[in-house]
Amino acid sequence: MAGRGKTLGSGASKKATSRSSKAGLQFPVGRIARFLKAGKYAERVGAGAPVYLAAVLEYLAAEVNFSPHILVLFSFRLPRISNLGFRVSSFFVVLDGVSEVLELAGNAARDNKKTRIVPRHIQLAVRNDEELSKLLGDVTIANGGVMPNIHNLLLPKKTAGSSKPSGDDDN
Repeated sequence: MAGRGKTLGSGASKKATSRSSKAGLQFPVGRIARFLKAGKYAERVGAGAPVYLAAVLEYLAAEVNFSPHILVLFSFRLPRISNLGFRVSSFFVVLDGVSEVLELAGNAARDNKKTRIVPRHIQLAVRNDEELSKLLGDVTIANGGVMPNIHNLLLPKKTAGSSKPSGDDDN
């Protein structure tokens, strides 16, 4: 016997819609809800809390693009090598002028033919900019990698007599 409201044999199932699309947001409501539950901030998390937090974060992200003097606190969680989950320790970076960093990182992502900014693009953007590199000289960006650099001594030497073709010697 079918439950109330269900019809037997109807194969037309409704396409699932995300909570982000229901709320009209771009930020991931489900992922934020998962982080709130896993973070043990409270015993229980209400259904509206992750939607509200996603809306606030999306608003702040939009504001950062328009006013470059907002201070933003970034928190990165470093993955643990074992299968026990995430390391509890975090490090924080305070940046003034986040829109400049986002613009430079977006340019680095576009140069690498990517549509998503990853920590590597932030590393390239910061280290290629003289002022940002000086400001964040002691900062380690997680998963940022290193700057490509080959010492001049390791490069192949240029020969001075290469202007003449080698096959024309008839002596």
